[in-house]
Amino acid sequence: MTDPFPSYAALRENEPVMFDEELGYFIVSRYDDVKATFDNWQVFSSENAQAPVRPRGAAATTIMNDGGFTAYSGLSARIPPEHTRLRAIVQKEFTPRRYKKLEPTIRENTARLLTQMLSHPDARGDFLKDVAVDIPTITILGLLGVGPEMVATYKKWSDSRAAMTWGDLTDDEQIPHAHNLVDYWTECLRLVKNAHDQLENNENGDNLVFDLVQAQSTGSEISDHEIASVCYSLLFAGHETTTTLISNTIRELLAHPAEWQKLIDDPSRIPTAIDETLRFSPSIVGWRRKALEDTEIGGVKIPAGSNILLLMGSANRDPGTFEQPETFDINRVNARNHLSFGFGIHYCLGNMLAKMQDKIVVEETLKAAPGLRLIDAEKIEFGDNLSFRAPTSVPVTWGENK
Repeated sequence: MTDPFPSYAALRENEPVMFDEELGYFIVSRYDDVKATFDNWQVFSSENAQAPVRPRGAAATTIMNDGGFTAYSGLSARIPPEHTRLRAIVQKEFTPRRYKKLEPTIRENTARLLTQMLSHPDARGDFLKDVAVDIPTITILGLLGVGPEMVATYKKWSDSRAAMTWGDLTDDEQIPHAHNLVDYWTECLRLVKNAHDQLENNENGDNLVFDLVQAQSTGSEISDHEIASVCYSLLFAGHETTTTLISNTIRELLAHPAEWQKLIDDPSRIPTAIDETLRFSPSIVGWRRKALEDTEIGGVKIPAGSNILLLMGSANRDPGTFEQPETFDINRVNARNHLSFGFGIHYCLGNMLAKMQDKIVVEETLKAAPGLRLIDAEKIEFGDNLSFRAPTSVPVTWGENK
């Protein structure tokens, strides 16, 4: 994951649809093939999107079964008509009005965290840990009615979810994560029960969980288990990938000082810079689908039941779609054509919220620390994971050049 892009280029050129024996997946690397597969949900199902890459061991399975863990995907692994029904209900809550209400708090939190980082006496920080982790976590917890004091706990649970679903853990390594997932799911159920209690007591719970419970009470077809599953998904997807987006945006801009200077000169270019980051260095580089029938992709036969890994990180650098794709260019006119939020019926529901948070962070960083610089950019490493390309740190300095 630290630098997969040369391998992606070789795949696109030599074997754009190949079967990986070790993974047991067909790997799809060209833009047109990835986009078409996303769009054809009737043939390429999302039902395996949240399945563990490595099956759970006996001990972890026992822990989760005994703990009542029955969490399921909020939306990304569901298929129509179930997906259609739930998305229609949930997307009503992702409104510009709700985002606008969140914006002052996001900006205030960003300014506070930047001030804390910039007060370090050695003029060094880690933008990932000092700023990028807390911003989207506090935001999504607030959206779901949870206080900021729970940030560390939810982050721990989310790390366990990523490790259990997309990692390659031994049976023994799975055990602590299994306990965390039981706690995580129990909390999601508690949030739904709390919302019901508020509704019964005529209290006004101004959060997404309360709104979904209220919608249920007025006839919307969504169960408590489905609401809890939406919480389970949002509490992960709503911050993990946004933390990475913020980290990668700052990292890429500082790694390309001329592009950073363009934003200092003209902050109105920030939205395009964010889209270019999403294209050039996305949080998610691979996502899964399953063939429901004998079919083909790019002229390669795909038997029914086959697992497929769509490499958005490769598609985003396909020279057939993007001119000079290996160049990070915030003036790129078609940067928004990236596939980092997917495509089709499963297009990321929270994309606007993620981009809004990233925009605020870049704006506040340009104001507070225009002289920010990366430390040893070439030494930044990324976690080992099938789908997520997240830096383990983003070391920065604002001290004098030496």
